[in-house]
Amino acid sequence: MTKTNKIIYWISTALLSFGMLGSGISQVLHVKEMNELITHVGYPLYFMYIIGVWKILGVIAILVPNFKLVKEWAYAGFFFLMTGALVSHLFMGDAGKAIFGPLFQTIFIILSWYFRPADRKLVSAN
Repeated sequence: MTKTNKIIYWISTALLSFGMLGSGISQVLHVKEMNELITHVGYPLYFMYIIGVWKILGVIAILVPNFKLVKEWAYAGFFFLMTGALVSHLFMGDAGKAIFGPLFQTIFIILSWYFRPADRKLVSAN
């Protein structure tokens, strides 16, 4: 793995982790702004407990060494969650600031997954 790839991996992973951990904690604690955001796109408030806990656990899975299969599931879960959030905002007619979070998080997910080191990849049985 080249030095550039390592830098891309760690920067994208740090930004992904920071965003997911921050929003996950905000969702579990039902921060007012997060309540407004979730209800605006039409989801029930209890949904925040579910995705908030998933986000926190996903960050742990991605950062902790080993557990390669769990990492793959965490990346997939983050991807589905953020693309779902992006589509939800677009369907609500949101633009600008509302879609930047999910859009950039999706980009960070893809970059982190693509540039992850070999010791963090699930090796196929082929």
